[in-house]
Amino acid sequence: MKDLKSQASKSTTPGKGGLTPEIQSRIGHQLRAMYDDVVRQGVPDRFAELIKKLDAPGGAPQVEPDRGSNDNNNGRD
Repeated sequence: MKDLKSQASKSTTPGKGGLTPEIQSRIGHQLRAMYDDVVRQGVPDRFAELIKKLDAPGGAPQVEPDRGSNDNNNGRD
């Protein structure tokens, strides 16, 4: 265990509380791998349909102004 700590301190030790370039590189590779996996999954059909509806002329839902109703469901049905 002591060897690992001494090796870590020898390899381009960053400033106080920072990460070594090696650790940053490892984190970067792992984040890229996770992001690539998410990108490969694509957009779910329901989201694609919603985007098409919103992009269509007049597709944006109209929001009605609050009329100060006194019902206790706070806008929920």
